[in-house]
Amino acid sequence: MTGGVWIVVTAVLLAAACAWVGSFLLLRRMALLGDVISHAVLPGIVLAYLWSGVRVVPVMLGGALLSALLAVLAIQALHRWFGWHSDTAAAAVLSAFFASGVLLLSLFGGSVDLDMECVLYGDIAYVPLDMVSLAGGWLVFPRAVVLAAVVLLLVGLFGILAYRELVVSIFDPEFAAAIGTAPGVWQSLLLGLTAVVAVVGFELVGVILLVALLVLPAATARLITARLPMMVLGAIVSGIGSAIGGYFLALAFQGAIAGWIALAGGMQFVVVFAWNWLRQRLKLSPSSAQNPFGAE
Repeated sequence: MTGGVWIVVTAVLLAAACAWVGSFLLLRRMALLGDVISHAVLPGIVLAYLWSGVRVVPVMLGGALLSALLAVLAIQALHRWFGWHSDTAAAAVLSAFFASGVLLLSLFGGSVDLDMECVLYGDIAYVPLDMVSLAGGWLVFPRAVVLAAVVLLLVGLFGILAYRELVVSIFDPEFAAAIGTAPGVWQSLLLGLTAVVAVVGFELVGVILLVALLVLPAATARLITARLPMMVLGAIVSGIGSAIGGYFLALAFQGAIAGWIALAGGMQFVVVFAWNWLRQRLKLSPSSAQNPFGAE
């Protein structure tokens, strides 16, 4: 296959995984958790380098993943045990973790040579340049495709096994607790899965595209339907459409692939939002538009 096909395959696989996760994050009002994680990984990266002394992707990725998991657990703890709103807890954790990372860099700046843009934050355009051999060399795939497929498989398995528990935990946590579903556990697992998807996505396609894939498809689908199964399906279709459409727009305009995929997702959201607004306006009868308060 050509390099362009591998780029599209990677984007499609990651978009589908992000769309599923993003739909549930949107319902939990934590759609920007990916952005929080992008800042929270800094102390993990610094500590991983200080511990290992080498700047290689697996070590950095492990440190970033551990830091991201601790961040989402901290958000959940602040929300459950101290009654903080999820967005307030996320903002506090973002600030604390990022400040910790900056502090570590300032303390050990002489011995740390780190550039997160090079170490962790990837670029989808480079997907065809890193190939791996499977099945004794019979199969050769880009490493990004393999990782994206593993992430999608993990998300799919979690969705199949935990769908009912997640729905009950999000929409009626009191009832979930009453029937022994343990809503806090399932929501923590969802946040942990988000951390895995986010950190792997950062390394494969970069922060901007990963956050866009988590937020925009789910937000677009939510404008279309309020039914969760249709919302998740719509988000996946929207994400895949953004991945494919954005790639061809990037080719047509000779632009950055990640930026055009994110822009394609934003264009979908704007079009659906405008259509909903226009449809609501057209539903207003002339009499109600002229006399909105119903006065005689």
